[in-house]
Amino acid sequence: MKNETMTLLSACTKGGIATVAKIKATGALKQRLISFGLMKGAEVIMLECGMTKSTYEIKIGNVSIALRREEAELVEVSDVH
Repeated sequence: MKNETMTLLSACTKGGIATVAKIKATGALKQRLISFGLMKGAEVIMLECGMTKSTYEIKIGNVSIALRREEAELVEVSDVH
């Protein structure tokens, strides 16, 4: 079995690609993220990190969304490259 290291989406760098391992958000926020395709197993590309790293622009499939740092810290990713 492959030993995967988990990290937070907020730790990814511009141009990085990762696989969503777990979403720790709950309620309406979790449903909103899922509606954009951000769910376990989805591949995510980090498009931009704000100057202060307070906002992140990611791409999931054909959808680009912006997340606040607090939201990005609720998403665990693996297989980061």
